[in-house]
Amino acid sequence: MAPAMILLGEIGRPHGVRGLVRVRSFTAEPMDLAAYGPLFSEDGTRRFALTLLAEDLAKLEGVTDRDAAAKLTGTKLYVPREALPDPDEEDEFYLADLEGLEALAADGTALGRVRAVEDHGAGPFLVLEDGRLIPFTKAAVPVVDVANGRLTVVPPAEVEARAP
Repeated sequence: MAPAMILLGEIGRPHGVRGLVRVRSFTAEPMDLAAYGPLFSEDGTRRFALTLLAEDLAKLEGVTDRDAAAKLTGTKLYVPREALPDPDEEDEFYLADLEGLEALAADGTALGRVRAVEDHGAGPFLVLEDGRLIPFTKAAVPVVDVANGRLTVVPPAEVEARAP
């Protein structure tokens, strides 16, 4: 099985004529984007070594002109999950670690597994196997137990009303 890949950044538009690119970092500290070693395409087949020149500007190894840089616009940059440090606190985790956990109602009823965690700007939400979307808030997901592979879900009334 391929290792889980975690999205850390994205290549933006070219900057200048010598192959520099704008980058968008999703790390807590933008300048840490290159600190995790080489970055990869989502499927792991392409490797990117970059040097950050500023918070949003990078030089990519092997990219020497604007045309080559332009072809990479929109490329998402990933690292294998194991390249990231373990969370410091017991109640800390990566959102990617929630995928595959068993979702249980407060009474222990199985609701299915977490198929994905998505965030389109208004905050993350869990996608359950049956397609239900659960906002990832303390009220809707009061217990996360990554070590035991489960979490407790208290779906908002709007979600329950639409349950299949």
